[in-house]
Amino acid sequence: MSNISIEKVKKALDRVRPYLQSDGGDIEFIEVTADNVVKVRLTGACHGCPYSMMTLKAGVEQTLMKEIPEIREVVAVN
Repeated sequence: MSNISIEKVKKALDRVRPYLQSDGGDIEFIEVTADNVVKVRLTGACHGCPYSMMTLKAGVEQTLMKEIPEIREVVAVN
């Protein structure tokens, strides 16, 4: 069980969500694993976009790790 607050992760995702929505996409929280990996699902225009991994790592992951340093990584699942 991870010690990272799910509510804290969801609030951080809510801060990046408007940027994704402005491009027709969105992000859905899936889980925080025992080893502090946050799993998300990219939806809408973000799902399958050639730039989605760059968005995930440079945007979402960096924002979440800045707010919640315990996060080891953010990964997208289908």
